[in-house]
Amino acid sequence: MSTGDRQPAHADHGLRLVTELGPLVVFFIANWKAGIFWATGAFMAATALALAVSYIRMRTVPVMPLVTGVFVLVFGGLTLWLHDDTFIKLKPTIVNLCFAAILGAGLALGRPLLKIVFASVFALDDEGWRKLTVRWIGFFVVLAILNEIVWRNVPTDTWVSFKVFGIMPLTFAFSLAQLPLLKRHALEEADHA
Repeated sequence: MSTGDRQPAHADHGLRLVTELGPLVVFFIANWKAGIFWATGAFMAATALALAVSYIRMRTVPVMPLVTGVFVLVFGGLTLWLHDDTFIKLKPTIVNLCFAAILGAGLALGRPLLKIVFASVFALDDEGWRKLTVRWIGFFVVLAILNEIVWRNVPTDTWVSFKVFGIMPLTFAFSLAQLPLLKRHALEEADHA
């Protein structure tokens, strides 16, 4: 394939998966091999690299990974500077609460932000967007609470494993659980074509 050829759409999805999961895998492995502070530095570098690769390959950086990346760099930087792992452990709580607050504000203003972000992926009626937004707000709050419970009550290595192997499967399962809502509130192809 020449450099001017466009990658197939599934290649973009694969790249997104790698750029979103890759830094977490780096974080887990670095923590296992060298501890939380080395892992935090590696996580920061892998996150910055993933965002750069995403921009170079797709000419865009999805909003959620960008916001998460900024928080990784800020809280990771505080963790390393102050040599206190509390900051990196708080990051998921704060990110999830921020996402919940942003979605809640959009809903309160009558602008479901999920519709803006995902309108190119699927089309729902207004009630569907509202319900989906409320569910994601609740899910982000639950993830924040769960992170607080876990990091405050288990050793750091267990929290890292939870972050890598608990949050992602929970998010995937929650996303799949939304399929009936998406089907119920889907607009016909002619309605949004």
